[in-house]
Amino acid sequence: MPEMEQLPIPSATDGRKIWLRVGTLLDGVSAKPLRNAHVVYDQNQILFADEHSPPAGLPGASQPVPDLELPAHTLLPGLIEAHAHFFLEGGELDPEKRSAYLRQTPGELLQLACPRLEKLIRLGIIAVRDAGDKDGVGLALSKLYANRRRPLMPCVDSPGAAIHHRGRYGSFMAEPIEDFATPRECVVARVKAGADRIKLIPTGIINFKQGAVTTEPQMVVEEIRELVRAARSFGMQTFAHSSGDIGIERVIESGVDSVEHGFFVRPDQLAKMRDRQIAWVPTFAPVQEQADHADLMGWDAAVVANLKRILDQHAASLVKAQAMGVPIIAGSDAGAYGVAHGVGFLTELELMERAGLPPLAVINSATGTGSNRLAFKEKFGQIKPGFRSRFILTRHSPLDRIANLRKQKCVVFDDTVFDSGDNFDPAGL
Repeated sequence: MPEMEQLPIPSATDGRKIWLRVGTLLDGVSAKPLRNAHVVYDQNQILFADEHSPPAGLPGASQPVPDLELPAHTLLPGLIEAHAHFFLEGGELDPEKRSAYLRQTPGELLQLACPRLEKLIRLGIIAVRDAGDKDGVGLALSKLYANRRRPLMPCVDSPGAAIHHRGRYGSFMAEPIEDFATPRECVVARVKAGADRIKLIPTGIINFKQGAVTTEPQMVVEEIRELVRAARSFGMQTFAHSSGDIGIERVIESGVDSVEHGFFVRPDQLAKMRDRQIAWVPTFAPVQEQADHADLMGWDAAVVANLKRILDQHAASLVKAQAMGVPIIAGSDAGAYGVAHGVGFLTELELMERAGLPPLAVINSATGTGSNRLAFKEKFGQIKPGFRSRFILTRHSPLDRIANLRKQKCVVFDDTVFDSGDNFDPAGL
Protein backbone atom coordinates (compact mmCIF):
# COMPACT_ATOMS: atom_id res chain seq x y z
CA MET A 1 0.00 0.00 0.00
CA PRO A 2 1.30 3.53 -0.74
CA GLU A 3 2.48 5.40 2.33
CA MET A 4 0.11 8.26 3.08
CA GLU A 5 0.71 11.37 5.15
CA GLN A 6 -2.40 13.46 5.51
CA LEU A 7 -1.46 16.36 7.73
CA PRO A 8 -4.35 18.39 9.14
CA ILE A 9 -2.77 21.74 8.28
CA PRO A 10 -5.46 24.42 8.29
CA SER A 11 -5.71 26.78 5.34
CA ALA A 12 -4.39 30.29 5.92
CA THR A 13 -7.46 32.08 4.62
CA ASP A 14 -9.33 35.17 5.81
CA GLY A 15 -6.29 36.57 7.57
CA ARG A 16 -5.74 33.49 9.73
CA LYS A 17 -2.23 32.96 11.04
CA ILE A 18 -0.92 29.39 11.21
CA TRP A 19 1.66 28.35 13.79
CA LEU A 20 3.73 25.19 13.25
CA ARG A 21 6.49 23.71 15.37
CA VAL A 22 8.73 21.33 13.42
CA GLY A 23 11.64 19.09 14.33
CA THR A 24 13.88 20.49 11.59
CA LEU A 25 13.76 23.79 9.71
CA LEU A 26 15.86 24.44 6.60
CA ASP A 27 15.60 28.14 5.84
CA GLY A 28 17.27 27.97 2.40
CA VAL A 29 20.48 29.82 3.22
CA SER A 30 21.91 28.72 6.56
CA ALA A 31 24.79 26.26 6.82
CA LYS A 32 23.05 24.40 9.65
CA PRO A 33 19.43 23.37 10.17
CA LEU A 34 17.34 24.81 12.95
CA ARG A 35 15.96 22.29 15.43
CA ASN A 36 12.57 22.33 17.14
CA ALA A 37 11.75 25.52 15.28
CA HIS A 38 8.60 27.62 15.19
CA VAL A 39 7.13 28.96 11.93
CA VAL A 40 4.20 31.37 11.80
CA TYR A 41 2.66 32.43 8.50
CA ASP A 42 -0.48 33.71 6.84
CA GLN A 43 -1.63 33.36 3.24
CA ASN A 44 0.77 36.08 2.08
CA GLN A 45 4.03 35.63 3.90
CA ILE A 46 6.16 34.06 6.58
CA LEU A 47 5.72 36.09 9.77
CA PHE A 48 8.17 34.33 12.09
CA ALA A 49 10.77 31.56 11.89
CA ASP A 50 13.10 30.73 14.76
CA GLU A 51 14.05 28.16 17.38
CA HIS A 52 12.53 30.44 19.99
CA SER A 53 8.79 30.74 20.51
CA PRO A 54 7.04 33.54 18.61
CA PRO A 55 6.33 36.74 20.49
CA ALA A 56 3.13 36.85 22.46
CA GLY A 57 0.11 37.70 20.36
CA LEU A 58 1.64 36.94 16.96
CA PRO A 59 -0.34 33.75 16.21
CA GLY A 60 -3.49 35.23 17.78
CA ALA A 61 -4.51 36.34 21.22
CA SER A 62 -6.57 33.20 21.83
CA GLN A 63 -3.85 30.77 20.70
CA PRO A 64 -1.20 29.90 23.31
CA VAL A 65 0.14 26.79 21.52
CA PRO A 66 1.00 25.81 17.91
CA ASP A 67 -1.66 24.60 15.52
CA LEU A 68 0.50 21.51 14.93
CA GLU A 69 3.44 19.94 16.74
CA LEU A 70 5.50 18.01 14.16
CA PRO A 71 8.72 16.85 15.85
CA ALA A 72 9.45 14.22 13.16
CA HIS A 73 8.99 16.59 10.21
CA THR A 74 11.28 18.80 8.17
CA LEU A 75 10.09 22.11 6.76
CA LEU A 76 12.00 23.64 3.84
CA PRO A 77 11.32 26.31 1.21
CA GLY A 78 9.62 25.44 -2.03
CA LEU A 79 12.10 24.67 -4.79
CA ILE A 80 13.31 27.05 -7.52
CA GLU A 81 14.07 25.54 -10.94
CA ALA A 82 16.64 27.88 -12.51
CA HIS A 83 16.89 26.47 -16.04
CA ALA A 84 13.92 25.01 -17.93
CA HIS A 85 12.34 25.30 -21.36
CA PHE A 86 8.57 25.25 -21.06
CA PHE A 87 8.07 24.98 -24.81
CA LEU A 88 9.67 21.52 -24.86
CA GLU A 89 8.43 18.18 -23.52
CA GLY A 90 11.49 16.65 -21.91
CA GLY A 91 10.01 13.29 -20.99
CA GLU A 92 9.50 12.25 -24.61
CA LEU A 93 12.37 9.95 -25.71
CA ASP A 94 11.35 9.17 -29.29
CA PRO A 95 13.41 11.49 -31.58
CA GLU A 96 10.75 11.54 -34.29
CA LYS A 97 8.04 12.48 -31.83
CA ARG A 98 10.26 15.21 -30.40
CA SER A 99 10.78 16.64 -33.87
CA ALA A 100 7.05 16.48 -34.60
CA TYR A 101 6.35 18.22 -31.29
CA LEU A 102 8.43 21.23 -32.35
CA ARG A 103 6.53 21.55 -35.61
CA GLN A 104 3.39 22.59 -33.73
CA THR A 105 2.18 26.18 -33.65
CA PRO A 106 3.11 28.50 -30.78
CA GLY A 107 -0.48 28.32 -29.56
CA GLU A 108 -0.38 24.54 -29.49
CA LEU A 109 2.95 24.55 -27.63
CA LEU A 110 1.49 26.92 -25.02
CA GLN A 111 -1.59 24.75 -24.62
CA LEU A 112 0.63 21.74 -23.94
CA ALA A 113 2.77 23.68 -21.46
CA CYS A 114 -0.08 24.91 -19.25
CA PRO A 115 -0.99 21.53 -17.67
CA ARG A 116 2.59 21.30 -16.35
CA LEU A 117 2.10 24.28 -14.06
CA GLU A 118 0.04 22.77 -11.24
CA LYS A 119 2.05 19.53 -11.49
CA LEU A 120 5.21 21.46 -10.69
CA ILE A 121 3.68 22.89 -7.54
CA ARG A 122 2.58 19.45 -6.43
CA LEU A 123 6.22 18.39 -6.72
CA GLY A 124 7.20 21.31 -4.49
CA ILE A 125 8.54 23.59 -7.26
CA ILE A 126 7.33 27.13 -6.63
CA ALA A 127 9.29 29.10 -9.24
CA VAL A 128 10.84 28.52 -12.65
CA ARG A 129 13.33 30.65 -14.55
CA ASP A 130 12.45 29.77 -18.12
CA ALA A 131 15.58 29.63 -20.29
CA GLY A 132 14.12 30.86 -23.55
CA ASP A 133 12.08 30.05 -26.64
CA LYS A 134 11.25 31.91 -29.83
CA ASP A 135 7.60 30.79 -29.80
CA GLY A 136 6.54 33.03 -26.93
CA VAL A 137 5.57 30.18 -24.59
CA GLY A 138 7.72 31.32 -21.67
CA LEU A 139 6.66 34.95 -22.09
CA ALA A 140 3.00 33.94 -22.17
CA LEU A 141 3.39 32.00 -18.93
CA SER A 142 5.24 34.90 -17.32
CA LYS A 143 2.36 37.21 -18.25
CA LEU A 144 -0.13 34.64 -16.98
CA TYR A 145 1.59 34.58 -13.59
CA ALA A 146 1.37 38.38 -13.41
CA ASN A 147 -2.41 38.13 -13.81
CA ARG A 148 -4.26 38.18 -10.48
CA ARG A 149 -6.73 35.63 -11.86
CA ARG A 150 -3.98 33.17 -12.70
CA PRO A 151 -4.42 29.43 -12.15
CA LEU A 152 -2.46 27.52 -9.53
CA MET A 153 1.05 27.83 -10.93
CA PRO A 154 4.64 28.54 -9.93
CA CYS A 155 6.17 31.93 -10.51
CA VAL A 156 7.52 31.93 -14.07
CA ASP A 157 9.80 34.47 -15.64
CA SER A 158 11.27 34.28 -19.11
CA PRO A 159 13.74 35.97 -21.46
CA GLY A 160 11.60 35.24 -24.49
CA ALA A 161 13.80 34.41 -27.44
CA ALA A 162 17.45 33.85 -26.60
CA ILE A 163 20.11 35.73 -28.58
CA HIS A 164 22.48 33.86 -30.89
CA HIS A 165 24.26 34.22 -34.24
CA ARG A 166 22.49 33.19 -37.40
CA GLY A 167 23.59 29.76 -38.59
CA ARG A 168 25.01 28.77 -35.21
CA TYR A 169 23.61 26.63 -32.38
CA GLY A 170 20.32 27.72 -30.82
CA SER A 171 17.99 28.46 -33.73
CA PHE A 172 15.22 26.33 -32.17
CA MET A 173 14.99 28.68 -29.15
CA ALA A 174 16.72 31.89 -30.25
CA GLU A 175 16.52 34.70 -32.75
CA PRO A 176 19.70 36.05 -34.37
CA ILE A 177 21.52 39.18 -33.33
CA GLU A 178 21.99 39.90 -37.05
CA ASP A 179 18.35 41.04 -37.20
CA PHE A 180 19.45 44.25 -35.49
CA ALA A 181 21.97 46.97 -36.23
CA THR A 182 23.58 46.84 -32.77
CA PRO A 183 23.60 44.53 -29.74
CA ARG A 184 21.73 47.18 -27.78
CA GLU A 185 18.92 47.29 -30.32
CA CYS A 186 18.63 43.51 -30.00
CA VAL A 187 18.23 43.81 -26.23
CA VAL A 188 15.73 46.67 -26.60
CA ALA A 189 13.59 44.44 -28.81
CA ARG A 190 13.58 41.71 -26.15
CA VAL A 191 12.61 44.24 -23.49
CA LYS A 192 9.73 45.54 -25.63
CA ALA A 193 8.56 41.95 -26.12
CA GLY A 194 8.23 41.60 -22.33
CA ALA A 195 11.43 39.77 -21.38
CA ASP A 196 12.13 39.45 -17.66
CA ARG A 197 15.86 38.95 -18.28
CA ILE A 198 18.19 38.38 -21.24
CA LYS A 199 19.40 34.93 -22.37
CA LEU A 200 22.58 34.71 -24.42
CA ILE A 201 24.05 31.82 -26.42
CA PRO A 202 27.72 32.76 -26.81
CA THR A 203 29.05 29.20 -27.34
CA GLY A 204 28.20 25.96 -29.05
CA ILE A 205 27.43 22.58 -27.51
CA ILE A 206 29.37 19.44 -26.64
CA ASN A 207 30.31 17.09 -29.47
CA PHE A 208 29.69 13.83 -27.65
CA LYS A 209 31.52 11.77 -30.26
CA GLN A 210 34.65 13.83 -29.67
CA GLY A 211 34.00 14.35 -25.97
CA ALA A 212 34.64 18.09 -26.27
CA VAL A 213 33.28 21.39 -27.55
CA THR A 214 34.77 21.40 -31.04
CA THR A 215 33.44 24.69 -32.46
CA GLU A 216 34.62 28.23 -31.84
CA PRO A 217 32.44 30.35 -29.56
CA GLN A 218 29.69 32.29 -31.31
CA MET A 219 30.46 35.62 -29.67
CA VAL A 220 33.54 37.65 -28.76
CA VAL A 221 33.98 39.30 -25.39
CA GLU A 222 33.14 42.85 -26.48
CA GLU A 223 29.92 41.70 -28.15
CA ILE A 224 28.77 39.84 -25.04
CA ARG A 225 29.81 42.81 -22.92
CA GLU A 226 27.66 45.16 -25.00
CA LEU A 227 24.66 42.87 -24.54
CA VAL A 228 25.28 42.72 -20.79
CA ARG A 229 25.60 46.52 -20.54
CA ALA A 230 22.40 47.00 -22.50
CA ALA A 231 20.52 44.56 -20.26
CA ARG A 232 21.77 46.26 -17.11
CA SER A 233 20.65 49.64 -18.39
CA PHE A 234 17.13 48.20 -18.11
CA GLY A 235 17.84 46.65 -14.70
CA MET A 236 17.92 43.14 -16.17
CA GLN A 237 20.15 40.17 -15.50
CA THR A 238 21.87 38.13 -18.20
CA PHE A 239 22.43 34.39 -18.25
CA ALA A 240 24.63 32.69 -20.79
CA HIS A 241 24.69 29.22 -22.31
CA SER A 242 28.37 28.38 -21.91
CA SER A 243 30.35 25.21 -22.56
CA GLY A 244 34.02 24.81 -23.42
CA ASP A 245 36.72 26.68 -21.53
CA ILE A 246 37.38 29.19 -24.33
CA GLY A 247 33.76 30.26 -24.45
CA ILE A 248 33.41 30.21 -20.66
CA GLU A 249 36.38 32.58 -20.41
CA ARG A 250 34.69 35.04 -22.75
CA VAL A 251 31.44 34.83 -20.81
CA ILE A 252 33.18 35.45 -17.48
CA GLU A 253 35.10 38.42 -18.85
CA SER A 254 31.89 39.95 -20.19
CA GLY A 255 30.36 40.17 -16.71
CA VAL A 256 27.22 38.03 -17.10
CA ASP A 257 25.20 37.20 -14.00
CA SER A 258 25.28 33.43 -14.41
CA VAL A 259 27.04 30.72 -16.39
CA GLU A 260 24.65 28.03 -17.62
CA HIS A 261 25.96 24.46 -18.05
CA GLY A 262 29.66 25.31 -17.77
CA PHE A 263 31.04 21.99 -18.99
CA PHE A 264 34.85 21.95 -19.08
CA VAL A 265 35.17 24.95 -16.76
CA ARG A 266 38.71 25.30 -15.38
CA PRO A 267 39.65 25.82 -11.71
CA ASP A 268 41.08 29.28 -12.47
CA GLN A 269 37.78 30.20 -14.09
CA LEU A 270 35.90 29.04 -11.01
CA ALA A 271 38.13 31.34 -8.98
CA LYS A 272 37.16 34.28 -11.20
CA MET A 273 33.50 33.38 -10.84
CA ARG A 274 33.89 33.32 -7.06
CA ASP A 275 35.71 36.67 -7.00
CA ARG A 276 33.11 38.30 -9.27
CA GLN A 277 30.19 36.43 -7.70
CA ILE A 278 29.05 35.02 -11.03
CA ALA A 279 26.61 32.19 -10.34
CA TRP A 280 26.91 28.73 -11.90
CA VAL A 281 23.97 26.55 -12.98
CA PRO A 282 25.69 23.21 -13.80
CA THR A 283 22.80 21.20 -15.39
CA PHE A 284 24.06 17.62 -15.06
CA ALA A 285 20.75 16.07 -16.13
CA PRO A 286 20.85 16.41 -19.95
CA VAL A 287 24.29 14.78 -20.25
CA GLN A 288 23.34 12.08 -17.75
CA GLU A 289 20.25 11.33 -19.83
CA GLN A 290 22.44 10.87 -22.91
CA ALA A 291 24.40 8.24 -20.98
CA ASP A 292 21.32 6.58 -19.51
CA HIS A 293 19.64 6.30 -22.93
CA ALA A 294 22.74 5.61 -25.02
CA ASP A 295 20.99 2.73 -26.76
CA LEU A 296 18.14 4.95 -27.94
CA MET A 297 20.58 7.62 -29.03
CA GLY A 298 22.74 5.14 -30.92
CA TRP A 299 25.86 5.91 -28.91
CA ASP A 300 28.63 3.31 -28.98
CA ALA A 301 30.99 2.38 -26.15
CA ALA A 302 33.46 5.14 -27.06
CA VAL A 303 30.79 7.83 -26.79
CA VAL A 304 29.48 6.39 -23.52
CA ALA A 305 33.04 6.56 -22.17
CA ASN A 306 33.19 10.22 -23.24
CA LEU A 307 29.92 10.94 -21.47
CA LYS A 308 31.14 9.31 -18.27
CA ARG A 309 34.39 11.27 -18.40
CA ILE A 310 32.53 14.55 -18.97
CA LEU A 311 30.18 13.87 -16.05
CA ASP A 312 33.04 12.87 -13.73
CA GLN A 313 34.95 16.03 -14.62
CA HIS A 314 31.83 18.12 -14.10
CA ALA A 315 31.27 16.53 -10.70
CA ALA A 316 34.83 17.32 -9.64
CA SER A 317 34.36 20.93 -10.78
CA LEU A 318 31.13 21.22 -8.79
CA VAL A 319 32.83 20.06 -5.59
CA LYS A 320 35.68 22.53 -6.20
CA ALA A 321 33.22 25.33 -6.87
CA GLN A 322 31.35 24.68 -3.65
CA ALA A 323 34.57 24.59 -1.62
CA MET A 324 35.77 27.81 -3.26
CA GLY A 325 32.55 29.73 -2.63
CA VAL A 326 31.14 30.00 -6.16
CA PRO A 327 27.38 30.68 -5.97
CA ILE A 328 25.78 27.43 -7.17
CA ILE A 329 22.17 27.42 -8.37
CA ALA A 330 20.25 24.28 -9.32
CA GLY A 331 18.72 24.02 -12.77
CA SER A 332 17.93 20.92 -14.80
CA ASP A 333 17.59 22.13 -18.43
CA ALA A 334 14.12 20.60 -18.34
CA GLY A 335 12.78 20.05 -21.83
CA ALA A 336 16.11 18.68 -23.03
CA TYR A 337 16.14 15.05 -24.14
CA GLY A 338 14.95 12.87 -21.25
CA VAL A 339 14.76 15.74 -18.76
CA ALA A 340 11.09 15.93 -17.82
CA HIS A 341 9.82 19.09 -16.17
CA GLY A 342 9.69 18.79 -12.41
CA VAL A 343 10.84 15.21 -12.00
CA GLY A 344 13.95 16.04 -14.03
CA PHE A 345 14.72 18.80 -11.55
CA LEU A 346 14.55 16.30 -8.68
CA THR A 347 16.94 14.12 -10.68
CA GLU A 348 19.28 17.10 -11.08
CA LEU A 349 19.36 17.59 -7.32
CA GLU A 350 20.16 13.90 -6.85
CA LEU A 351 22.97 14.16 -9.39
CA MET A 352 24.43 17.12 -7.54
CA GLU A 353 24.40 15.07 -4.36
CA ARG A 354 25.99 12.14 -6.20
CA ALA A 355 28.68 14.50 -7.47
CA GLY A 356 29.70 15.19 -3.88
CA LEU A 357 27.66 18.13 -2.57
CA PRO A 358 26.23 17.67 0.93
CA PRO A 359 22.41 17.48 0.93
CA LEU A 360 22.04 20.83 2.70
CA ALA A 361 24.21 22.52 0.06
CA VAL A 362 22.03 20.97 -2.65
CA ILE A 363 18.87 22.20 -0.94
CA ASN A 364 20.26 25.71 -0.57
CA SER A 365 21.22 25.71 -4.27
CA ALA A 366 17.59 24.92 -5.10
CA THR A 367 16.08 27.46 -2.73
CA GLY A 368 17.84 30.37 -1.05
CA THR A 369 20.77 30.84 -3.42
CA GLY A 370 18.45 31.21 -6.39
CA SER A 371 16.19 33.42 -4.30
CA ASN A 372 19.09 35.72 -3.46
CA ARG A 373 20.81 35.73 -6.85
CA LEU A 374 18.14 35.59 -9.56
CA ALA A 375 16.34 38.87 -8.84
CA PHE A 376 12.80 37.56 -9.03
CA LYS A 377 10.08 40.17 -8.61
CA GLU A 378 8.74 38.40 -5.51
CA LYS A 379 10.39 37.07 -2.38
CA PHE A 380 10.26 33.29 -2.05
CA GLY A 381 12.66 30.38 -1.59
CA GLN A 382 13.52 31.17 2.03
CA ILE A 383 11.79 30.59 5.35
CA LYS A 384 12.20 34.07 6.73
CA PRO A 385 9.81 36.89 7.59
CA GLY A 386 8.58 38.70 4.50
CA PHE A 387 8.98 35.75 2.13
CA ARG A 388 5.97 34.11 0.50
CA SER A 389 4.29 31.24 2.34
CA ARG A 390 5.40 28.55 -0.09
CA PHE A 391 7.10 25.55 1.44
CA ILE A 392 7.41 21.78 1.74
CA LEU A 393 6.67 19.79 4.88
CA THR A 394 7.83 16.17 5.04
CA ARG A 395 8.81 13.50 7.53
CA HIS A 396 11.24 12.06 4.95
CA SER A 397 14.23 14.25 5.62
CA PRO A 398 16.13 15.39 2.52
CA LEU A 399 19.15 15.78 4.79
CA ASP A 400 19.32 11.97 4.87
CA ARG A 401 19.17 11.75 1.08
CA ILE A 402 17.93 14.16 -1.57
CA ALA A 403 15.81 11.40 -3.14
CA ASN A 404 13.47 11.77 -0.14
CA LEU A 405 12.05 14.84 -1.90
CA ARG A 406 10.26 12.39 -4.19
CA LYS A 407 8.40 10.83 -1.26
CA GLN A 408 5.12 11.78 0.35
CA LYS A 409 5.01 15.42 1.38
CA CYS A 410 2.72 18.32 2.07
CA VAL A 411 3.05 21.45 -0.05
CA VAL A 412 1.82 24.81 1.23
CA PHE A 413 1.40 27.43 -1.50
CA ASP A 414 -0.07 30.69 -0.17
CA ASP A 415 -3.60 29.75 0.92
CA THR A 416 -3.53 26.32 -0.75
CA VAL A 417 -2.58 23.17 1.17
CA PHE A 418 -2.43 19.77 -0.42
CA ASP A 419 -0.83 16.40 -0.04
CA SER A 420 1.59 15.29 -2.73
CA GLY A 421 0.98 11.58 -2.93
CA ASP A 422 2.14 8.57 -4.86
CA ASN A 423 -0.47 9.04 -7.59
CA PHE A 424 1.45 11.82 -9.33
CA ASP A 425 0.95 11.75 -13.09
CA PRO A 426 4.12 12.70 -15.04
CA ALA A 427 2.41 12.64 -18.45
CA GLY A 428 3.25 15.62 -20.63
CA LEU A 429 6.24 16.75 -18.62
